[in-house]
Amino acid sequence: MLLLVSCDNKHTKVTTPNVLLSEPQMVEVMTDVYILENAINYRRGKNISANNLKAKGFDAIFSHYGITDSVFYENMDYYNDNPVLMKRVMDSVAVNFKRMK
Repeated sequence: MLLLVSCDNKHTKVTTPNVLLSEPQMVEVMTDVYILENAINYRRGKNISANNLKAKGFDAIFSHYGITDSVFYENMDYYNDNPVLMKRVMDSVAVNFKRMK
């Protein structure tokens, strides 16, 4: 029985990041990430080079918000592990994006 329980590691709980972005902060960062990803996809669809755009874009976003890539990815893991929070963030991102369009 112990062996079966110990093998069930499909879902490991993500700990709270040392630097936890609030929901409004995460919405702002994710809105910018969404815009960047759409710009990259647009360029690719038009056969326009997107070389280094992703790396430079993420660097610019992280710099703007004063975070590192590890802070961003730790927060992504945290929010993804909390589906209710992530849904609220992504719903707000969608509203922001529609408003900007």
